[in-house]
Amino acid sequence: MNSSKSNQIGILLTILVSAVFALCSISFAADMAGLGAQSPVKSCNATPKPAWCNAVDGDRTQGWLPQKRSEVMARHGMVATSQPLAAQAGLDILKAGGNAIDAAVAASAVLNLVEPMNIGIAGDLFAIIYIAKENKLYAINASGKAPSGATLARMNSLGYKWDPNNWAPGSGMPARGILTVTVPGTVWGWDQVLKRFGTMGFKQTLAAAAAYAEEGFPVSERIANDWVMPNALGPVAADPRNCCTQTDPDTIATWYINGKKPEAGQIYRNPDLAKTFRILQQKGVNGFYKGEVAEAIVRKSNALGGTMTMQDLANYRGEWNEPATTTYKGYDVFTLPPPAQTWASLEIVKILEVCVPKWAPGQTMATLGPDNPKYWHFFVEAKKLAFKDLYAYNADPNFVSVPVKKLVSEKHAASLCSQVNPAQAAQTTPGANIDPGGDTIVLSTADRWGNMVAWVNSNYSSFGSGLTVPGYGFLLHNRGGLFTLDPKSPNKIEPHKFPFNTLSASFVMQNKRPLMAITLMGGDMQAQGHAQMFVNILELGANMQAASDMARFRHNQIPNMLSLESKLYDKVGAQLSGMGHKVESINGSQVGGYQSIMFTPDPNALFGKCDAQSSQTPDGSCEPVRGFYRGGSDHRKDGQVVGY
Repeated sequence: MNSSKSNQIGILLTILVSAVFALCSISFAADMAGLGAQSPVKSCNATPKPAWCNAVDGDRTQGWLPQKRSEVMARHGMVATSQPLAAQAGLDILKAGGNAIDAAVAASAVLNLVEPMNIGIAGDLFAIIYIAKENKLYAINASGKAPSGATLARMNSLGYKWDPNNWAPGSGMPARGILTVTVPGTVWGWDQVLKRFGTMGFKQTLAAAAAYAEEGFPVSERIANDWVMPNALGPVAADPRNCCTQTDPDTIATWYINGKKPEAGQIYRNPDLAKTFRILQQKGVNGFYKGEVAEAIVRKSNALGGTMTMQDLANYRGEWNEPATTTYKGYDVFTLPPPAQTWASLEIVKILEVCVPKWAPGQTMATLGPDNPKYWHFFVEAKKLAFKDLYAYNADPNFVSVPVKKLVSEKHAASLCSQVNPAQAAQTTPGANIDPGGDTIVLSTADRWGNMVAWVNSNYSSFGSGLTVPGYGFLLHNRGGLFTLDPKSPNKIEPHKFPFNTLSASFVMQNKRPLMAITLMGGDMQAQGHAQMFVNILELGANMQAASDMARFRHNQIPNMLSLESKLYDKVGAQLSGMGHKVESINGSQVGGYQSIMFTPDPNALFGKCDAQSSQTPDGSCEPVRGFYRGGSDHRKDGQVVGY
């Protein structure tokens, strides 16, 4: 064949291949367009319901058969969060040589994007951090403080008055809008933990969050369900008295896709939030509290009748504190101190430890067991007593004295035993109903050096105040809605004051060594949920995953309503109703989300050297802890535990 004919055939083949490729590309583009027209992920809430939703769930083959999945176990490090991309971001930091503190910030930052209803860069942060080389726990409070113009007199002048029938946190306050916004604490907290205990800065720890915000991520199922914007503005936006009858246009523009909430499987981007992360990477903490970001926050506040100033932002400082603590079943249990509510979980379990043998002679919570209605009756009655103290005393300890040590003591618990009827539900102080909700992220991390973190970050209610700072892609939270307008309350609104806070994180030590970091989110569910985890794990002996998978209760103090997950309601609801409890059946969305890690020591484990049985880490060292980590993640959320 001559060269001329060969060239002609080659040209024809090239044209043919190109045509086929073009047709395939057109077909692929059409397919992609079709996918874009409808969400590729169909929920069983959809109409019509997908056929697979008629299937029954499969069986486990070992252990506690209702358990949803096994514990995750690893030696070099572990991250437990409510969203897989966030968990993986934390794990990537650990694999790159970072520690548990670095990983917590990285995971938290990603959650700012992927769970915006629960957490924001302008929200609250608390954590309990265990530092292995010191064998010591540290607690940080990076929650919001009231701005300088937030006074009782101003609230009253705007028409907001205390209701004497409502004695709980939030009495008289609006639920949303600019009057509920406090000076943000999260970025200060991120910076503090990294500078004090981390090995990395914002450049590394915010990289994944910035990239996901720029590129977008596919919204997962539970998160899509929760992605609903609240009303935050009134007919006259600049008049705070008209809060809250419509949605903030900046919030719609930032958090919806073409004016509609994202569906499961849709890709969501937030380039404005990416810009804010890049500012922090370049300028550090001052990039948030001073300069253009701070100016944008104040501009938004001023436009809506708020009082936050540039000085409020520039002067913000949170606190490092000692955790609150008591003993339970031979363990040392630690929680966040006031103004966080978690110390009430210590009071709950202390009451159970001291009083159950008196209410049911010869019995403990373990011998009663969770299939016995009295187990739940005693738990709820202990919760009522602890929350009565919580609502009476909890406030900013810089303004009032909160007698936590007394309230979580054995002596105080013993003084309360007689207030419970072992066969009859007690009434709570009557009053107006309050919203027991709350939307938060919790996470736990651990590293190869033995450091562990219990972390909680929050916007408070879903999407916080409902107000977004335009051009910067983040929401302002509404924690100030938990102040009260009762002039005699220790929690009354005052400038530069921390409000009562529902955020919770816990840690358990055994024989003065670390055992586990426990986190469980969800408004007033948190303190009662942590108490349930303490009992599930420390007394009933559940593993870290089973403890989460077990059914939970939630009790709302003021209407005195006991809510039980549906299978628990079916099992004991009628008997509890017969004991005088007002009982309802609920689904898992109302009992919070749990993410926790336990350490199991092994003195025979290899440590500190690289050989065939101890793989080398990316930074060249080999220092797995002498033992291993075990983690559990709530099946009610979209998250996971990851380790290596």
